[in-house]
Amino acid sequence: MSSVTSTTLAAVSPPIETTATHSARTSAPAAREIYQKIGANIARVMQGQAASTRMLLAALASGGHVLLEDFPDTGKTNLAKALARSIDARFKRVQFTPDLLPSDILGVSVFSQRDQLFHFHEGPIFTNILLADEINRASPRTQSALLEAMGESQVSVDGERRSLADLFFVIATQNPVEFRGTYPLPEAQMDRFAMQFALGYVESDNEVAILTAQQHTHPLEELQPCVSLADVITLKRAAQSVRVSEELKRYVVALVAASRTANGVQLGASPRASITLMKAAQALALFDGLDFVTPEQIQELAVAVIAHRLVMEPQARFSGLTARGVVEEIVKKIRVPA
Repeated sequence: MSSVTSTTLAAVSPPIETTATHSARTSAPAAREIYQKIGANIARVMQGQAASTRMLLAALASGGHVLLEDFPDTGKTNLAKALARSIDARFKRVQFTPDLLPSDILGVSVFSQRDQLFHFHEGPIFTNILLADEINRASPRTQSALLEAMGESQVSVDGERRSLADLFFVIATQNPVEFRGTYPLPEAQMDRFAMQFALGYVESDNEVAILTAQQHTHPLEELQPCVSLADVITLKRAAQSVRVSEELKRYVVALVAASRTANGVQLGASPRASITLMKAAQALALFDGLDFVTPEQIQELAVAVIAHRLVMEPQARFSGLTARGVVEEIVKKIRVPA
Protein backbone atom coordinates (compact mmCIF):
# COMPACT_ATOMS: atom_id res chain seq x y z
CA MET A 1 0.00 0.00 0.00
CA SER A 2 1.39 3.40 -0.98
CA SER A 3 2.37 5.80 1.74
CA VAL A 4 0.54 9.09 2.13
CA THR A 5 2.33 12.26 3.16
CA SER A 6 0.98 14.78 5.63
CA THR A 7 0.61 17.23 2.75
CA THR A 8 -1.68 14.80 0.96
CA LEU A 9 -3.78 14.30 4.06
CA ALA A 10 -4.24 18.01 4.41
CA ALA A 11 -5.31 18.28 0.80
CA VAL A 12 -8.00 15.64 1.09
CA SER A 13 -9.36 16.84 4.44
CA PRO A 14 -13.05 17.70 4.15
CA PRO A 15 -14.56 21.18 4.51
CA ILE A 16 -16.13 22.64 7.63
CA GLU A 17 -18.81 20.33 9.01
CA THR A 18 -22.53 21.03 9.21
CA THR A 19 -24.82 20.51 12.19
CA ALA A 20 -25.81 17.08 10.86
CA THR A 21 -22.23 15.93 10.48
CA HIS A 22 -21.39 17.25 13.93
CA SER A 23 -24.20 15.11 15.35
CA ALA A 24 -22.78 12.12 13.49
CA ARG A 25 -19.33 12.84 14.91
CA THR A 26 -20.64 12.65 18.44
CA SER A 27 -21.84 9.06 17.79
CA ALA A 28 -18.62 7.99 16.06
CA PRO A 29 -16.84 6.93 19.29
CA ALA A 30 -19.80 4.73 20.21
CA ALA A 31 -19.76 3.20 16.72
CA ARG A 32 -16.02 2.50 16.92
CA GLU A 33 -16.60 0.82 20.27
CA ILE A 34 -19.18 -1.44 18.61
CA TYR A 35 -16.63 -2.36 15.95
CA GLN A 36 -14.00 -3.10 18.58
CA LYS A 37 -16.38 -5.29 20.57
CA ILE A 38 -17.29 -7.39 17.55
CA GLY A 39 -13.66 -7.66 16.45
CA ALA A 40 -12.51 -8.76 19.91
CA ASN A 41 -15.30 -11.34 20.12
CA ILE A 42 -14.41 -12.82 16.73
CA ALA A 43 -10.72 -12.93 17.71
CA ARG A 44 -11.63 -15.40 20.46
CA VAL A 45 -12.38 -17.89 17.68
CA MET A 46 -10.29 -16.70 14.73
CA GLN A 47 -6.60 -16.66 15.59
CA GLY A 48 -4.38 -14.48 13.40
CA GLN A 49 -7.22 -13.20 11.18
CA ALA A 50 -7.38 -9.55 12.25
CA ALA A 51 -7.05 -8.28 8.66
CA SER A 52 -9.84 -10.55 7.39
CA THR A 53 -12.08 -9.56 10.30
CA ARG A 54 -11.47 -5.88 9.51
CA MET A 55 -12.51 -6.45 5.89
CA LEU A 56 -15.58 -8.42 6.91
CA LEU A 57 -16.78 -5.73 9.30
CA ALA A 58 -16.11 -3.01 6.72
CA ALA A 59 -18.47 -4.82 4.35
CA LEU A 60 -21.05 -5.20 7.12
CA ALA A 61 -20.88 -1.51 8.06
CA SER A 62 -21.08 -0.37 4.43
CA GLY A 63 -24.09 -2.51 3.56
CA GLY A 64 -22.27 -4.90 1.22
CA HIS A 65 -21.87 -8.66 1.02
CA VAL A 66 -18.75 -10.81 1.20
CA LEU A 67 -17.41 -13.75 -0.78
CA LEU A 68 -14.73 -15.81 0.94
CA GLU A 69 -12.72 -17.98 -1.45
CA ASP A 70 -10.03 -20.28 -0.13
CA PHE A 71 -9.03 -23.89 0.27
CA PRO A 72 -11.25 -26.07 2.49
CA ASP A 73 -10.81 -25.86 6.26
CA THR A 74 -9.08 -22.48 6.38
CA GLY A 75 -11.77 -21.05 8.67
CA LYS A 76 -14.23 -19.46 6.23
CA THR A 77 -17.33 -20.94 7.85
CA ASN A 78 -15.99 -20.34 11.36
CA LEU A 79 -15.46 -16.65 10.56
CA ALA A 80 -19.05 -16.31 9.36
CA LYS A 81 -20.40 -18.16 12.39
CA ALA A 82 -18.27 -16.09 14.78
CA LEU A 83 -19.70 -12.88 13.35
CA ALA A 84 -23.26 -14.20 13.49
CA ARG A 85 -22.89 -15.30 17.11
CA SER A 86 -21.35 -11.95 18.07
CA ILE A 87 -24.52 -10.12 17.02
CA ASP A 88 -27.89 -10.69 18.67
CA ALA A 89 -29.66 -11.12 15.34
CA ARG A 90 -31.26 -13.81 13.21
CA PHE A 91 -28.83 -16.13 11.47
CA LYS A 92 -29.47 -18.82 8.84
CA ARG A 93 -27.09 -21.16 7.06
CA VAL A 94 -27.68 -22.80 3.68
CA GLN A 95 -25.37 -25.57 2.48
CA PHE A 96 -25.30 -25.20 -1.31
CA THR A 97 -25.43 -28.50 -3.19
CA PRO A 98 -26.09 -29.42 -6.85
CA ASP A 99 -29.70 -30.40 -6.08
CA LEU A 100 -30.56 -27.20 -4.18
CA LEU A 101 -33.52 -25.32 -5.73
CA PRO A 102 -34.30 -21.56 -5.67
CA SER A 103 -37.41 -22.28 -3.58
CA ASP A 104 -35.17 -23.87 -0.94
CA ILE A 105 -33.67 -20.40 -0.42
CA LEU A 106 -36.52 -18.00 -1.12
CA GLY A 107 -39.48 -19.97 0.20
CA VAL A 108 -42.56 -21.55 -1.30
CA SER A 109 -46.35 -21.16 -1.28
CA VAL A 110 -48.18 -24.19 0.11
CA PHE A 111 -51.88 -24.88 -0.41
CA SER A 112 -53.87 -25.28 2.80
CA GLN A 113 -56.80 -27.67 2.80
CA ARG A 114 -58.23 -25.88 5.84
CA ASP A 115 -58.97 -22.52 4.20
CA GLN A 116 -58.41 -23.46 0.54
CA LEU A 117 -55.70 -20.80 0.17
CA PHE A 118 -52.01 -20.69 -0.61
CA HIS A 119 -49.78 -19.59 2.28
CA PHE A 120 -46.22 -18.46 1.79
CA HIS A 121 -43.57 -20.15 3.91
CA GLU A 122 -40.45 -18.04 4.17
CA GLY A 123 -37.12 -19.51 3.16
CA PRO A 124 -33.80 -18.98 4.96
CA ILE A 125 -33.14 -15.79 3.02
CA PHE A 126 -35.53 -13.98 5.39
CA THR A 127 -32.91 -13.38 8.05
CA ASN A 128 -30.31 -10.82 9.11
CA ILE A 129 -27.14 -12.77 8.40
CA LEU A 130 -27.14 -15.52 5.77
CA LEU A 131 -24.25 -17.93 5.39
CA ALA A 132 -24.25 -19.35 1.86
CA ASP A 133 -21.78 -22.18 2.35
CA GLU A 134 -19.93 -23.45 -0.74
CA ILE A 135 -22.11 -21.33 -3.00
CA ASN A 136 -20.36 -22.48 -6.18
CA ARG A 137 -21.48 -26.09 -5.67
CA ALA A 138 -25.05 -25.14 -6.61
CA SER A 139 -26.28 -24.73 -10.17
CA PRO A 140 -26.31 -21.27 -11.83
CA ARG A 141 -30.12 -21.29 -11.60
CA THR A 142 -29.97 -21.57 -7.82
CA GLN A 143 -27.13 -19.06 -7.52
CA SER A 144 -29.26 -16.52 -9.40
CA ALA A 145 -31.90 -16.72 -6.67
CA LEU A 146 -29.68 -14.43 -4.61
CA LEU A 147 -29.28 -11.71 -7.24
CA GLU A 148 -32.38 -9.66 -6.42
CA ALA A 149 -31.96 -10.16 -2.69
CA MET A 150 -28.34 -8.98 -2.65
CA GLY A 151 -28.91 -6.11 -5.05
CA GLU A 152 -32.24 -4.72 -3.86
CA SER A 153 -32.90 -6.26 -0.41
CA GLN A 154 -36.09 -7.84 -1.68
CA VAL A 155 -37.28 -11.03 -3.35
CA SER A 156 -40.05 -11.67 -5.86
CA VAL A 157 -42.00 -14.86 -5.27
CA ASP A 158 -45.27 -15.78 -7.00
CA GLY A 159 -45.43 -12.30 -8.51
CA GLU A 160 -45.24 -10.56 -5.14
CA ARG A 161 -42.31 -8.52 -3.87
CA ARG A 162 -41.27 -9.18 -0.30
CA SER A 163 -38.84 -6.89 1.51
CA LEU A 164 -35.94 -8.25 3.51
CA ALA A 165 -34.72 -7.04 6.89
CA ASP A 166 -33.02 -3.66 7.31
CA LEU A 167 -29.86 -5.58 8.12
CA PHE A 168 -29.40 -8.25 5.45
CA PHE A 169 -25.83 -9.48 5.15
CA VAL A 170 -24.70 -12.38 2.97
CA ILE A 171 -21.45 -14.18 3.70
CA ALA A 172 -20.78 -16.70 0.95
CA THR A 173 -17.94 -19.19 0.85
CA GLN A 174 -16.63 -20.98 -2.17
CA ASN A 175 -13.89 -23.42 -2.99
CA PRO A 176 -11.44 -22.61 -5.80
CA VAL A 177 -13.08 -23.14 -9.21
CA GLU A 178 -10.53 -25.80 -10.08
CA PHE A 179 -12.07 -28.12 -7.47
CA ARG A 180 -14.41 -30.87 -8.63
CA GLY A 181 -18.15 -30.25 -8.50
CA THR A 182 -18.01 -26.46 -8.66
CA TYR A 183 -19.83 -24.02 -10.95
CA PRO A 184 -18.19 -20.63 -11.66
CA LEU A 185 -20.29 -17.73 -10.40
CA PRO A 186 -21.63 -15.55 -13.26
CA GLU A 187 -20.36 -11.99 -13.64
CA ALA A 188 -23.64 -10.48 -12.40
CA GLN A 189 -23.42 -12.56 -9.23
CA MET A 190 -19.79 -11.59 -8.60
CA ASP A 191 -20.72 -7.93 -8.99
CA ARG A 192 -23.23 -8.25 -6.15
CA PHE A 193 -20.46 -9.05 -3.68
CA ALA A 194 -18.87 -5.94 -2.21
CA MET A 195 -15.61 -7.78 -1.49
CA GLN A 196 -13.87 -11.04 -2.12
CA PHE A 197 -10.86 -12.09 -0.11
CA ALA A 198 -9.13 -15.19 1.22
CA LEU A 199 -8.18 -16.05 4.78
CA GLY A 200 -5.08 -18.06 3.98
CA TYR A 201 -3.12 -20.26 6.35
CA VAL A 202 -2.14 -18.72 9.68
CA GLU A 203 1.35 -18.53 11.16
CA SER A 204 2.68 -21.48 13.16
CA ASP A 205 2.23 -19.72 16.51
CA ASN A 206 -1.39 -18.96 15.71
CA GLU A 207 -2.00 -22.53 14.60
CA VAL A 208 -0.61 -23.76 17.93
CA ALA A 209 -3.01 -21.37 19.69
CA ILE A 210 -5.86 -22.89 17.64
CA LEU A 211 -4.89 -26.37 18.82
CA THR A 212 -4.84 -25.20 22.43
CA ALA A 213 -8.21 -23.44 22.13
CA GLN A 214 -9.86 -26.54 20.66
CA GLN A 215 -8.21 -29.12 22.87
CA HIS A 216 -11.36 -29.69 24.92
CA THR A 217 -14.14 -27.82 23.11
CA HIS A 218 -14.62 -25.43 20.21
CA PRO A 219 -14.55 -21.70 21.12
CA LEU A 220 -17.63 -21.16 18.96
CA GLU A 221 -19.72 -23.14 21.41
CA GLU A 222 -19.01 -20.62 24.16
CA LEU A 223 -19.26 -17.46 22.06
CA GLN A 224 -22.04 -15.10 23.17
CA PRO A 225 -23.51 -11.98 21.51
CA CYS A 226 -21.63 -8.81 22.42
CA VAL A 227 -23.73 -6.28 20.48
CA SER A 228 -27.37 -5.95 19.47
CA LEU A 229 -28.97 -5.56 16.07
CA ALA A 230 -29.60 -1.89 16.90
CA ASP A 231 -25.87 -1.47 17.56
CA VAL A 232 -25.05 -2.73 14.07
CA ILE A 233 -27.56 -0.29 12.55
CA THR A 234 -25.81 2.48 14.52
CA LEU A 235 -22.49 1.32 13.11
CA LYS A 236 -23.83 1.47 9.55
CA ARG A 237 -25.26 4.97 10.00
CA ALA A 238 -22.05 6.25 11.53
CA ALA A 239 -20.07 4.90 8.57
CA GLN A 240 -22.37 6.68 6.14
CA SER A 241 -21.64 9.97 7.91
CA VAL A 242 -17.86 9.78 7.36
CA ARG A 243 -17.00 12.45 4.83
CA VAL A 244 -15.36 11.91 1.45
CA SER A 245 -13.75 14.80 -0.43
CA GLU A 246 -14.41 15.42 -4.12
CA GLU A 247 -10.74 14.68 -4.85
CA LEU A 248 -11.03 11.23 -3.32
CA LYS A 249 -14.28 10.51 -5.14
CA ARG A 250 -12.44 11.23 -8.38
CA TYR A 251 -9.58 9.03 -7.18
CA VAL A 252 -12.00 6.15 -6.58
CA VAL A 253 -13.53 6.58 -10.04
CA ALA A 254 -10.06 6.73 -11.63
CA LEU A 255 -9.04 3.44 -10.01
CA VAL A 256 -12.18 1.65 -11.15
CA ALA A 257 -12.16 3.19 -14.64
CA ALA A 258 -8.55 2.11 -15.14
CA SER A 259 -9.63 -1.52 -14.74
CA ARG A 260 -11.75 -1.21 -17.89
CA THR A 261 -8.81 -0.36 -20.13
CA ALA A 262 -6.08 -2.41 -18.44
CA ASN A 263 -4.12 -4.89 -20.54
CA GLY A 264 -5.44 -8.42 -20.34
CA VAL A 265 -8.87 -7.39 -18.99
CA GLN A 266 -11.88 -8.40 -21.06
CA LEU A 267 -14.51 -6.87 -18.76
CA GLY A 268 -13.70 -4.18 -16.20
CA ALA A 269 -15.39 -3.19 -12.97
CA SER A 270 -18.81 -1.51 -13.00
CA PRO A 271 -19.87 1.74 -11.28
CA ARG A 272 -21.13 -0.51 -8.48
CA ALA A 273 -17.45 -1.07 -7.65
CA SER A 274 -16.90 2.69 -7.29
CA ILE A 275 -19.83 3.01 -4.90
CA THR A 276 -18.69 0.01 -2.89
CA LEU A 277 -15.10 1.23 -2.67
CA MET A 278 -16.22 4.63 -1.38
CA LYS A 279 -18.62 3.22 1.21
CA ALA A 280 -16.20 0.58 2.47
CA ALA A 281 -13.49 3.23 2.79
CA GLN A 282 -15.89 5.27 4.93
CA ALA A 283 -16.24 2.25 7.23
CA LEU A 284 -12.47 1.78 7.53
CA ALA A 285 -12.00 5.47 8.28
CA LEU A 286 -14.55 5.12 11.08
CA PHE A 287 -12.70 2.09 12.42
CA ASP A 288 -9.44 4.08 12.33
CA GLY A 289 -10.95 6.90 14.37
CA LEU A 290 -11.09 9.40 11.50
CA ASP A 291 -13.94 11.69 10.50
CA PHE A 292 -12.98 11.62 6.82
CA VAL A 293 -11.62 9.14 4.29
CA THR A 294 -7.94 9.19 3.28
CA PRO A 295 -6.24 7.53 0.28
CA GLU A 296 -4.84 4.86 2.59
CA GLN A 297 -8.26 3.31 3.23
CA ILE A 298 -9.07 3.30 -0.48
CA GLN A 299 -5.77 1.65 -1.36
CA GLU A 300 -6.22 -0.96 1.35
CA LEU A 301 -9.57 -2.00 -0.10
CA ALA A 302 -8.90 -1.69 -3.83
CA VAL A 303 -7.95 -5.31 -4.51
CA ALA A 304 -10.73 -6.82 -2.37
CA VAL A 305 -13.38 -4.60 -3.99
CA ILE A 306 -12.28 -4.50 -7.65
CA ALA A 307 -10.35 -7.68 -8.52
CA HIS A 308 -13.19 -10.21 -8.34
CA ARG A 309 -15.29 -8.11 -10.72
CA LEU A 310 -12.77 -8.34 -13.56
CA VAL A 311 -13.02 -10.87 -16.37
CA MET A 312 -9.57 -11.66 -17.70
CA GLU A 313 -8.84 -12.48 -21.35
CA PRO A 314 -7.98 -16.16 -21.90
CA GLN A 315 -4.51 -15.31 -23.23
CA ALA A 316 -3.81 -13.21 -20.15
CA ARG A 317 -4.84 -16.03 -17.81
CA PHE A 318 -2.63 -18.51 -19.62
CA SER A 319 0.31 -16.13 -19.36
CA GLY A 320 -0.13 -15.97 -15.57
CA LEU A 321 -1.70 -12.50 -15.33
CA THR A 322 -4.25 -12.28 -12.50
CA ALA A 323 -6.99 -9.81 -11.67
CA ARG A 324 -5.33 -9.16 -8.34
CA GLY A 325 -2.07 -8.29 -10.07
CA VAL A 326 -3.87 -5.94 -12.45
CA VAL A 327 -5.49 -4.01 -9.59
CA GLU A 328 -2.24 -3.82 -7.63
CA GLU A 329 -0.55 -2.32 -10.69
CA ILE A 330 -3.39 0.19 -11.14
CA VAL A 331 -3.03 1.34 -7.52
CA LYS A 332 0.68 1.96 -8.14
CA LYS A 333 0.09 3.94 -11.35
CA ILE A 334 -2.90 6.16 -10.52
CA ARG A 335 -1.76 9.41 -8.93
CA VAL A 336 -2.85 9.97 -5.35
CA PRO A 337 -4.67 13.32 -4.85
CA ALA A 338 -2.28 16.01 -3.67
